Amino acid sequence: MTTRSTRSPRRRTVVALAVVLAVLAGFIVRLVDIQVVNADDHVKDSLDTAFAGQQKLYGARGTIIDETGQTLAGSILRYDCQLDPLLLTQTDADVLAKKSKSRLWADVSNDVAEITGQTPEEVRTIVGTALAEDPGTRYAKLQNGVSTEQFRALADLKMPYITCNSHPARAYPDGAVAGNLVGFMGTDGEALEGFEQSQNDCLAATNGERLYERGKDGVVIPGTETETPATDGGTLELTINRDLQWYLQQLIAEQTQNMAAQHGSILVYEVKTGKVRAAAEYPTVDPNDVDATAADDRTSQILRGTFEPGSTFKGLTAATVIDAGGQSPDSTVVASGLENFPNGARVRDSFQHPAHTYTLTGVLIDSSNAGISKFSEKVDNQTRYDYFQRFGIGQGASTGYPQEANGLIHPVEEWGAQTAYNTSFGQGVTTTMPELARAYGAIVNGGVRMPLQIVESCTKPDGTVIEPELAEPERVISESTSAQMREMLENVFLQAPYAKTVEIPGYRIGGKTGTGEKSDGNGGYKQGVYYTTMVGFAPADDPQYVVVVTLDEPTKVTSSAANATAFQKAMTQVLKTYRVMPSTTSPELLPKFG
Repeated sequence: MTTRSTRSPRRRTVVALAVVLAVLAGFIVRLVDIQVVNADDHVKDSLDTAFAGQQKLYGARGTIIDETGQTLAGSILRYDCQLDPLLLTQTDADVLAKKSKSRLWADVSNDVAEITGQTPEEVRTIVGTALAEDPGTRYAKLQNGVSTEQFRALADLKMPYITCNSHPARAYPDGAVAGNLVGFMGTDGEALEGFEQSQNDCLAATNGERLYERGKDGVVIPGTETETPATDGGTLELTINRDLQWYLQQLIAEQTQNMAAQHGSILVYEVKTGKVRAAAEYPTVDPNDVDATAADDRTSQILRGTFEPGSTFKGLTAATVIDAGGQSPDSTVVASGLENFPNGARVRDSFQHPAHTYTLTGVLIDSSNAGISKFSEKVDNQTRYDYFQRFGIGQGASTGYPQEANGLIHPVEEWGAQTAYNTSFGQGVTTTMPELARAYGAIVNGGVRMPLQIVESCTKPDGTVIEPELAEPERVISESTSAQMREMLENVFLQAPYAKTVEIPGYRIGGKTGTGEKSDGNGGYKQGVYYTTMVGFAPADDPQYVVVVTLDEPTKVTSSAANATAFQKAMTQVLKTYRVMPSTTSPELLPKFG
């Protein structure tokens, strides 16, 4: 029989037990919530606490290669190295207490400094400053951008307080070869110039990250790691041939210096494809050492520079009057060294001579301004303007290079009496090397203008190949006109005073020179200062390549003859590089005078 006295303690026990069970149930529910229901959220929260760890996973920037697959720009490993000052002091304490056979930091710092190129005082100051700010700090930056060789040397010291994290860095194995095209990166990894910049969407990597929790001792807690992998950049292929580019850079550097010019350039254009196989210039930039180059020389003047083309434009005018004006290589005009035209314009040749009955071929051979001006009257001004545009003058080359320049032809309604004639021989109009190369390519390629191309393709990490969108080939002149122009331009190189300098044994070649005046910035021209150009093609009986050589303000020889030696060597190397067979036919000499 249960009495009142016994029921009271039992009731209290039951109540207490119920309370305990309720509290325990609450703990269990909370534990399930933390470790099961909302585990991911709590892990994420923990990663934001002092025990969270994070490591950036670097993707490698894509490679830039030439047409043969040779590397022009690639990524290498660099290391950011750091010290653990707290562990360093503990290690020294153990050494002094004879608990460790390691070495004291005073000695190790000498070795570290020798490896990193710092002074021992600088290295020791890094640790001293860090400890002064926080005696318990676990981090002090030793040096960023350490090479693989330096990293291995630091690792060989076997000091637990020295750690290094790897990351990719940019390297240009051939230095300045194609540096004007490839461009360069900033120290912060930002693409600053050239195709590095304009093709960044192809080349840029996507970094990943590794997140984890760690204990107070810094050890990663198992099961807490999450990783987002990095993605490497794509491979950018250029149409450039690295070996040819190297040779032509040496050649134009020599010619520029020999002629005491401010700048020199060589462009190689493949006639049947429109691909640029070399774009060499001097001065140029070494992307490995950008600061060693003047700021104005860190880009491509070939792609950003414009100039008055001078007499090279006579080839375009001649093609126009044959195609649209019913003229032929044997058509004639009478021209003297100075001609006064009915509209008040005056045109002077670069040499004095009496009135000649010039053929159109002879006008090109002697490069007569007066003669080509008279031939230009065979078509109206609008027709000439339209043909210049169809040749691509003023249209740009659309290579994808950043801030690429366009030539300039003013509309016909803005032509004055003098401009109407000056444009026929390359004054009052500007162009670029790519525009000029493409125009001459059209003249000799059966009359068809091909789109100019420097970027071949971008291959993404997954193998997807993306090719640039190119304009369709466009017929500019007829096949008959093209054939007559090839014959005339070949005679220019056969009969001009510089013929022996440009000849290449076994090959038929043709072309034209130009000596353009330079603007003084006030509507006039500088006195005695010129921009010289030589553009040529080979073989003349089956054109494969157009080569353009320019010199900006040569002083030892101020005419386009200054370019002849470089042109001959450049074209010879191009023909060798691409194993173009020698000509098997002979040219026909055309008359200069009627």
